[in-house]
Amino acid sequence: MSTIHLTNGDVAAESLRTALQQAGRDDRVHALRDDLAVGPLRGVDDTPDVRADFWERVSADTKRDFLREFREQGATLEAIARGEANLVVWHGDSAADQLMLRRVCYYLRNHPQRLNEVRLSIRDLTDPGAWAHSRKDHATSVGMFAPDVLQARVPDAAPISVLRISRLALEWQEVKHANGETRRWRDNTFTSGHFADLDALILEHIADGWQPAAHVAAELMAAELGFLVSDSMVLWRLRELSATRRIRLRGDANTWRTLELCAVLAPCPH
Repeated sequence: MSTIHLTNGDVAAESLRTALQQAGRDDRVHALRDDLAVGPLRGVDDTPDVRADFWERVSADTKRDFLREFREQGATLEAIARGEANLVVWHGDSAADQLMLRRVCYYLRNHPQRLNEVRLSIRDLTDPGAWAHSRKDHATSVGMFAPDVLQARVPDAAPISVLRISRLALEWQEVKHANGETRRWRDNTFTSGHFADLDALILEHIADGWQPAAHVAAELMAAELGFLVSDSMVLWRLRELSATRRIRLRGDANTWRTLELCAVLAPCPH
């Protein structure tokens, strides 16, 4: 029987493809391309519009067709659920990875015998310089791990019990119903948060005068928020804060290379 490996995001998928090739495996790898830790979730399994509309607001990539992508992703999940292949879900200890796991369990709840997992944690992150080691919550995603680390874990794929699949599928339903702006993962529990939490941290780390926006973004991406903050999410919040005149921006607000920011009330020389 064939095997399909599922990951959260393209970086994780590419690393895993390399690992499987190194292990002499020709299994398929499929990337689920959606950071489920942020944005609305209600109706996500019924229509792609809710997620597509959200990411069109967030993303600076005007060439991406999010509606088409999420339609294709939904169709792929449905096809996987109807198929016969064994599935291996690779996940780290982060909100987005854990939500992806729960969503897959929801789709496969009627076919639990096909579902397996590989759990990764900070203990598997062998690079001592990796920034995840500095986080108190030790949040990790599969994309952080090098192919040789993933290759070593390929034999560890293990079945998920029927009882646990049912519980994780139910948790996915509960998270969708809560429909928070953000979802924090702490102590094996999800809680809802708000984009205002990100905005408050941005404002907290703004110094006097103009400063590189990337410096503030680095503080935010390392913060203990209960989920891993992407650079696209930070850029979106900077644009939103600028639109509401809570900060000033100069440079290209869609990229880090030239972007600088300044507090509205601070002296910002030209």
